[in-house]
Amino acid sequence: MATERFTDQMQAYGRWKTELVASIESFQKWLEINKMSSSDVELRIYELIQTLKSDHLTIAFVAEFARGKTELINAIFFSEYDRRLLPSEAGRTTMCPTELFYDNTTHKNYIRLLPIETRLDEASINDLKKDPVNWTHMDLDTNSSEAMSETFQEIVRTKKVSPEEAIRLALHSPEDSAHVGSDGKVEIPMWRHAIISFPHPLLKEGLTILDTPGLNAMGTEPELTLNMLPSAQAVVFVLAADTGVTRSDMEMWKHYVEPLGGEARSGRIVVLNKIDTLWDELKDEAGINKSITTQCTTTARMLNIESTSVYPVSAQKGLLAKIRHDVDLIKRSNILALESILSKDILPSKQNIVRENIVGEIGSMAKEAQSMIASRLAEANNQLKELNSLSGKNEDVIIHLMKKTRQEQTVYHKSVESFQANKKMFNDHHSQLLSTLSINALDKLMAETRKNMTGAWSTMKLKKSMKEFFDIINGTMDTANKHVENVNRLVQTIYRQFNKEHGLTETKPRLFSIVKYKRDLERLYFEAEAYRNSPVMTMTEQAFVVKKFFISMVSHARNTLYQAHQEANSWSKAAMLPLVTRIKEHKDQMEKRLESLRKINESRDTLQSRMTELGKTAEILQSQLQDLNKLMETLNKPLEWFIENHKSDAQVA
Repeated sequence: MATERFTDQMQAYGRWKTELVASIESFQKWLEINKMSSSDVELRIYELIQTLKSDHLTIAFVAEFARGKTELINAIFFSEYDRRLLPSEAGRTTMCPTELFYDNTTHKNYIRLLPIETRLDEASINDLKKDPVNWTHMDLDTNSSEAMSETFQEIVRTKKVSPEEAIRLALHSPEDSAHVGSDGKVEIPMWRHAIISFPHPLLKEGLTILDTPGLNAMGTEPELTLNMLPSAQAVVFVLAADTGVTRSDMEMWKHYVEPLGGEARSGRIVVLNKIDTLWDELKDEAGINKSITTQCTTTARMLNIESTSVYPVSAQKGLLAKIRHDVDLIKRSNILALESILSKDILPSKQNIVRENIVGEIGSMAKEAQSMIASRLAEANNQLKELNSLSGKNEDVIIHLMKKTRQEQTVYHKSVESFQANKKMFNDHHSQLLSTLSINALDKLMAETRKNMTGAWSTMKLKKSMKEFFDIINGTMDTANKHVENVNRLVQTIYRQFNKEHGLTETKPRLFSIVKYKRDLERLYFEAEAYRNSPVMTMTEQAFVVKKFFISMVSHARNTLYQAHQEANSWSKAAMLPLVTRIKEHKDQMEKRLESLRKINESRDTLQSRMTELGKTAEILQSQLQDLNKLMETLNKPLEWFIENHKSDAQVA
């Protein structure tokens, strides 16, 4: 069977998201029509829809200079422009991390460039993204490949500054005299970061490409390693066949790429580029393939990975072949094999992550609604059976049923009182969790740490303050995790007791977890330790050490704790909602049952009309269950279904 290209898979993923959004919006309307919604539920559904609409699949390309990384991006994503669109010149100039995406909020094409001088500000790149005034804006003329290519050249612009200025920007070391020119100046990049909004079909579907700089620049922008790379669904590590695995390649792999292998959300792909340098005209095809295989095996051994995990390609020949529509050269470049890996491994993995999050929210809402409708249907059928049995019976039987229902109501009210007591206990435990994750306490710690670091008269004291900060933060997360375990156990006990007492269809609670936040802080801790013990930190001016520590690490730790606090707060509102809804539902059903029996007791004509009404209600409830089943089917459809069912559309296009 022919391999589906990455483009087909990405478009299928976009169609899946579109259909999913439509299904969720239909579910929201369904809840409103059937009076099963609430302000909290509506807000959560709105947030989920917005998250889906803004969802991106991020693929980060990481490599040392001159490995052909940007050429690989051109070959995979931009060959239809029949030219080398992104600048891929080698050298120290390509030090500006670049994000390519499509801005679906403005639907405009542009390049925004962040001046290198912003490194002196106490703000992260993520914070600076929130205000366009911080960036130099350039419109992108997509009607002309030449104009676009010329505009893209701006990304690699450099300028010359004094060594003192370069040191102040942490782009030069006093010991590094090799990069000081004859004019006494140091060449540095003009821009710190670039974001490009580009109307490529794949970018419109939600693909984001992160083109990172070489090892030196990676080290000077910790945000890349602390936030951007770990957030990517795939990290493509590019090596070159003509250089092999160099010392700087190994350093980049060990520090920035290999640690991502333990992350369930990140996939690592190792590419051995420039295999065309091994196309020796004096060798036959078998000899050339043997040389490539040997190079892949050696690379894999050095990186301590399986040899089958190294993908040999020629980005330059792949780009050339696509432009010339040379089928044989495309095959020889092996570029389509790499695209196949992206489509078969990364995209389905991304879909599963999104589906897990959606099923965790919308799926649980839909299941609860299903359970509620099933409960209503069972109640309607029970009442029908009960009313059928009343035909021809005297008044005493009806009065007996009314008395029995009131007794059930009394027992139910007592159990509700028990539930309210348990709910109060839950709120108390949850308050302890929120208190532990308090941002106020962290802000006090940050202020104290900054004071200690600024006033430190030795490097040892500076390092001690940095370590103490993260020791306290990790201790806070350990305490929070214990509170999470306690509150989860309590929630499970409350649900078990409630389901047992009321004999309702079992409703399982959605438990809370801070594992991902603990993992983020652990990674941040190791990054801080590496920086704390590095020679660079010892040689850097104290004021800049403090600034870098707070901008790149402390601010990230604060954001992680803030997100954990926000999620814990949102979870608490949803944790008891199914049971509260069940209580209200059961109360309403018992009251309707009593009212029905009272009316039947007053007039026997009511009996038949009530039975007819219940029969129609049962039919409506059955239809509602079918609607909910359709939503669950959409949630669970694989990408292959969307590809198979839209082949005719693609052929027409």
